[in-house]
Amino acid sequence: MDIEVDIQEEDMEGSWTLLSWLASCVMVFGGALPYVPQYQEIQRSSNTEGFSTRVCLLLLIANILRIFFWIGKQFELTLLLQSVVMIITMLSMLHLCCNIQQANRVSTNQHHFTDLDLRYFWSWSAFEDYLLFCFAFTVLCAFLTLLLLDSVLFVEGLGSLAVLFEAMLGVPQLLQNFHNHSTRGMSVKMVLLWTVGDIFKTTYFVMNHSPSQFWVCGAVQILIDMAILLQVLFYGQDIRVKLG
Repeated sequence: MDIEVDIQEEDMEGSWTLLSWLASCVMVFGGALPYVPQYQEIQRSSNTEGFSTRVCLLLLIANILRIFFWIGKQFELTLLLQSVVMIITMLSMLHLCCNIQQANRVSTNQHHFTDLDLRYFWSWSAFEDYLLFCFAFTVLCAFLTLLLLDSVLFVEGLGSLAVLFEAMLGVPQLLQNFHNHSTRGMSVKMVLLWTVGDIFKTTYFVMNHSPSQFWVCGAVQILIDMAILLQVLFYGQDIRVKLG
């Protein structure tokens, strides 16, 4: 009888380990999944006007900060890997947008990161400028982290900033839709996947007792996702066409 109980407990342990591993894989790669339909939409239409590249800005800053937060306060390795995957995804989105914008550009005026002109911040002409910004921001974060690593206040501040930027990731898209009075060019599939992913990861954060910054961030993101979906209904786009 005791042997049967031990076998059942081992089976349950094995099942739980498998589920935990699958959940971790979803966390690592699931955040990048919503950008697949948006990437395809931009490729299909050769138009970037419906997608706000400032979403990429917020996520790049958030995930670079999160990596340095991990250095100061080791949490789940899953969340660190998620940040690496998300940075690669955002750079891929920017690379596509830059290529499309260069192909469609009529003006010969060029704007670069090294111009240090705030009027054209994050509206640069070449993908290399975005890479340069990321490199400069990473070097700055590395310097400050090495200098202040022993400060609990600084480390917690890094974590709070990281989740604050991530929580706001939907805001540029919300404002872009409001400015255009339309959601044309924005993938509704992307926002639906945002919503599903944010609900999943918020649940994951709570169940895994992650730092409170993470689940608060997730809750705010869900509210913003819902606001963008309401915009889709308000602006009266044909949802069936946008989902197809």
